[in-house]
Amino acid sequence: MTVRALRGATTVDQDSTEQVNERVQFLLKEMISKNNIEKDDIISIIFTATEDITSMFPAAAARGIGFGDVPLLCAREMSVKGSVGLCIRILLHLNTNASNQDLHHIYQYGAKSLRDDLKE
Repeated sequence: MTVRALRGATTVDQDSTEQVNERVQFLLKEMISKNNIEKDDIISIIFTATEDITSMFPAAAARGIGFGDVPLLCAREMSVKGSVGLCIRILLHLNTNASNQDLHHIYQYGAKSLRDDLKE
């Protein structure tokens, strides 16, 4: 097995605990499902959020669906003019036999524009 990094991002329509929970959990589930990841293969997950998200830590949403035993870290995304707002990004480190080309990075809602070069 090799250590790989899987990327994903989503946006919320409003900064609320309900929507951050819903979108983070949906994104994580999609990343795991589309890449056939076993939870034991996850090494760690880093979350970033834009400065306009203050309602909760994205890692708390992950803990809500059983990731409490995975090392989780939240950080602030850089504030760059013209960047996508209300955005949460995920960098998931995992052990896998998949090549980098076989990984399916997931971008949802308003975050799709971040990587329009990736196929669905």
